[in-house]
Amino acid sequence: MIRRAARVVPAMTLLNVETLKLGVRNLLLHKLRSLLTVLGIIFGVAAVICMLSVSEGASADELRSIQLMGTRNVLVDSVAPRQTTQVSQGNASLLEYGIKPSDIELIENTLPHLASVTVLRTVSDIVRWRDRRSNASVTGTEPSFFQAVNIDVAFGRSLTDEDLAAEHAVCVIGEDVRRELFKHEDPIGQVILAERYPTAIPFRVVGVLRNVQVAGSPQRGVEERNLNREILAPITTVNKLFSEITVKRRTGSREMTKVLVSGLIIQVDELEHVLPVSEMVKRVFERTHPTEDYEIKVPLARLKIAERKKVNNQRVLGFIAGISLLVGGIGIMNIMLATVTERTREIGVRRALGARRRHITVQFLIETIVLSTGGGVIGVILGWVGSMVLSRVAEWTPIVQPQYMILSFGLSVLVGLVSGMYPALQAANLDPIEALRRE
Repeated sequence: MIRRAARVVPAMTLLNVETLKLGVRNLLLHKLRSLLTVLGIIFGVAAVICMLSVSEGASADELRSIQLMGTRNVLVDSVAPRQTTQVSQGNASLLEYGIKPSDIELIENTLPHLASVTVLRTVSDIVRWRDRRSNASVTGTEPSFFQAVNIDVAFGRSLTDEDLAAEHAVCVIGEDVRRELFKHEDPIGQVILAERYPTAIPFRVVGVLRNVQVAGSPQRGVEERNLNREILAPITTVNKLFSEITVKRRTGSREMTKVLVSGLIIQVDELEHVLPVSEMVKRVFERTHPTEDYEIKVPLARLKIAERKKVNNQRVLGFIAGISLLVGGIGIMNIMLATVTERTREIGVRRALGARRRHITVQFLIETIVLSTGGGVIGVILGWVGSMVLSRVAEWTPIVQPQYMILSFGLSVLVGLVSGMYPALQAANLDPIEALRRE
């Protein structure tokens, strides 16, 4: 009969297991003290995750908004000059400002590296269908607009070159406009009225823009306008049907403004040409518009600034959250030092029974690591829950990156290890005889 050799478990393994059990048992004997000890770690880890997640969400929202403007675009808007010169006509005054057709011709004929130049003209803010009304911007534009701002239609069709050439009275509406005017009815083929004093202009709906959610907010595209509230029509049709002069009636007077072009989207062929072309555009308008009745926006430049700001914000928030973790570590160190003093006689008994210094060190380190690990796990869960709660009340959605959780948990374990090292060495270096004498 062959006997199998008995499995021998190394004494060191048994000792380590017993040390672990002893460390956990000591923590469970003082549940409230253990809980209060790890609160600093719990809130520190949760703060790291929440703060970095909120920062990531806010930065992502800003970056997406800028990217929706088109990183290859240079935007020019017509704006009322600070010092205005108005022409009076009886009880009416006329203010003329902004981009001129001659500016567009000059840009197209002289500037290099241009992919397209899209013209915008906003003519109305109120549209209606039957007895329903909607506050929306009626904007004349070109088919190149859709590519320039990276937007397409959900159903129906977009504007075409044929619409532009034939001056068709058609339009593409945003999702918010569709919902307010038509609710559950099919808008395609319906005729809406764009109000412009003293009349209203009919447009037939041929398409609906895709509704895109960006970080919990409606899509904002070119010039940070809400594309869900846009009504896009051919620029040729708008110029034909709408007067060049906008009239606003007030008590006893009329205010008239003349803006031929509301804005331009200048799309550059390559990304590296965007900043040089923007400087050329700036020089063109400085020469032709001394009154500064324009504003130039360069999404690429804004994007670079936003990316740098994102990195700086994360560093600052990470530093602040790291301080809270450090405070939690100091709390663990204080409690463990008090524990060493409280358990001096126990340490003396263990040393007298043969426990070595490293066994005492390991026992106290295990206790601090168990505390910091448990606090780290609870902190990660609390941080994730906190981020989800913030997503319900914030204007943007916090983005919880997995690396934030891993980093926070790793830092909590490291802080526990460092915080427990000094008390553990203090306990291990106690003289057994002196320890046994203490009450």
